[in-house]
Amino acid sequence: MHEDSFPKDSNILIIDDLLATGGSATAACNLVKKAGGKVAAVAFVIELDPLKGRQKLESQGIKVVSMLHYNTF
Repeated sequence: MHEDSFPKDSNILIIDDLLATGGSATAACNLVKKAGGKVAAVAFVIELDPLKGRQKLESQGIKVVSMLHYNTF
Protein backbone atom coordinates (compact mmCIF):
# COMPACT_ATOMS: atom_id res chain seq x y z
CA MET A 1 0.00 0.00 0.00
CA HIS A 2 1.36 3.41 -0.90
CA GLU A 3 1.74 5.78 2.06
CA ASP A 4 -0.64 8.36 0.55
CA SER A 5 -3.37 5.94 -0.55
CA PHE A 6 -5.93 7.83 1.55
CA PRO A 7 -6.08 10.90 3.78
CA LYS A 8 -5.03 10.49 7.40
CA ASP A 9 -7.83 9.41 9.80
CA SER A 10 -9.94 8.01 6.92
CA ASN A 11 -12.37 5.21 7.73
CA ILE A 12 -11.41 2.23 5.58
CA LEU A 13 -13.43 -0.85 4.66
CA ILE A 14 -11.26 -3.82 3.71
CA ILE A 15 -12.93 -6.31 1.36
CA ASP A 16 -11.55 -9.79 0.65
CA ASP A 17 -12.88 -12.96 -0.90
CA LEU A 18 -12.12 -15.47 1.88
CA LEU A 19 -11.69 -15.40 5.65
CA ALA A 20 -9.79 -18.45 6.86
CA THR A 21 -7.33 -17.90 9.73
CA GLY A 22 -7.43 -14.10 9.58
CA GLY A 23 -3.73 -13.66 8.85
CA SER A 24 -4.07 -11.74 5.58
CA ALA A 25 -6.85 -9.54 6.96
CA THR A 26 -4.80 -8.76 10.06
CA ALA A 27 -1.86 -7.76 7.86
CA ALA A 28 -4.11 -5.51 5.76
CA CYS A 29 -5.53 -3.87 8.90
CA ASN A 30 -2.00 -3.26 10.20
CA LEU A 31 -1.04 -1.56 6.91
CA VAL A 32 -4.09 0.69 7.07
CA LYS A 33 -3.30 1.66 10.66
CA LYS A 34 0.39 2.26 9.84
CA ALA A 35 -0.68 4.60 7.01
CA GLY A 36 -2.84 6.59 9.44
CA GLY A 37 -6.25 5.17 8.64
CA LYS A 38 -8.96 3.63 10.79
CA VAL A 39 -10.35 0.21 9.90
CA ALA A 40 -14.14 0.57 9.90
CA ALA A 41 -14.66 -3.14 9.19
CA VAL A 42 -13.47 -6.07 7.12
CA ALA A 43 -15.91 -7.79 4.76
CA PHE A 44 -15.64 -11.21 3.14
CA VAL A 45 -17.59 -13.17 0.56
CA ILE A 46 -16.85 -16.52 2.26
CA GLU A 47 -15.91 -17.37 5.84
CA LEU A 48 -14.55 -20.76 6.90
CA ASP A 49 -15.94 -20.84 10.43
CA PRO A 50 -13.88 -23.78 11.82
CA LEU A 51 -10.62 -21.85 11.29
CA LYS A 52 -11.73 -19.10 13.70
CA GLY A 53 -10.43 -16.11 11.73
CA ARG A 54 -13.38 -14.02 12.90
CA GLN A 55 -12.40 -14.48 16.54
CA LYS A 56 -8.83 -13.38 15.77
CA LEU A 57 -10.03 -10.17 14.13
CA GLU A 58 -12.78 -9.38 16.64
CA SER A 59 -10.33 -9.84 19.53
CA GLN A 60 -8.47 -6.86 18.00
CA GLY A 61 -11.65 -4.78 17.99
CA ILE A 62 -12.27 -5.19 14.24
CA LYS A 63 -15.83 -5.55 12.95
CA VAL A 64 -16.27 -8.55 10.62
CA VAL A 65 -19.00 -9.10 8.01
CA SER A 66 -19.33 -12.22 5.83
CA MET A 67 -21.86 -13.17 3.16
CA LEU A 68 -21.49 -16.98 3.27
CA HIS A 69 -20.43 -19.26 6.10
CA TYR A 70 -19.04 -22.77 5.74
CA ASN A 71 -19.04 -24.83 8.93
CA THR A 72 -17.43 -27.99 7.51
CA PHE A 73 -14.92 -28.79 4.82
